[in-house]
Amino acid sequence: MSRSRPTTPDAAVQVTVRGDVPDDAVRYAEAKVAHLDRYAAQPVLASHVVLTVSADPAVAWPARAEATVDVGGTLVRAHAGAADVTRAVDALEDRLRRTLLQHQDRERTRHRWTGVATEGEWRHGDLPTERGPFFPRPPETREVVRRKTFALAPMTLDEAAFEMDLLGHDFYLFTDAATGKDAVVCRDGDGGFAAGGETTAGAGMVEVRETPAQLTEAEARARLELSGEPFVFYLDPDTGRGQVLYLRYDGHYGLITAAGE
Repeated sequence: MSRSRPTTPDAAVQVTVRGDVPDDAVRYAEAKVAHLDRYAAQPVLASHVVLTVSADPAVAWPARAEATVDVGGTLVRAHAGAADVTRAVDALEDRLRRTLLQHQDRERTRHRWTGVATEGEWRHGDLPTERGPFFPRPPETREVVRRKTFALAPMTLDEAAFEMDLLGHDFYLFTDAATGKDAVVCRDGDGGFAAGGETTAGAGMVEVRETPAQLTEAEARARLELSGEPFVFYLDPDTGRGQVLYLRYDGHYGLITAAGE
């Protein structure tokens, strides 16, 4: 069951709660989201926050905070999960602030994600992360020495590219918010961005509608070795979730896996 708490004119934030959400957490969310208008490129017309607490003890992150902010007619969304509502709101505030700054940056330049900047303009992505050379380890001696599994948060292609930029990574595995499919965004080598998987394009990016291959780990290794690319994005044949096998700079492999349902 969900309920909505009316907002005050000053806060201009509507909060909907689902589950056992304390009233002080609602007030906390109102205050945290209301002050973010300072980061908006245009006037904030409305803000809606959804706070959810799951009663399922098996859920790793039972508290979830989601927000939709209407910035001059453009909807900006963010969400976060945590062990409790307060932490989820804190994480939501941080992500929403960064998303609003990203939107503000787009308002300043139409070339935010195209790899084209005007003279004297600095953008995320102008200078890809500098890496040292790969250790020339023979393919037959390579091993998967690092494995990570993440619960992927749904986001837009723009949001994923922005997260990748903030982290300084060369690729970023995510679930596309529009299609519900796992996808990957990466640098295209020319200061821009490219995407793989069934995803919907963001501003200045090419729409991609391509179902990645289902591969075993051994098949992914073989493809990576033959292609000479830094990583391969594929679907696990058992779970159907996205995976990225990548070449580490010590010459071994790393594997990033989307957590199953």
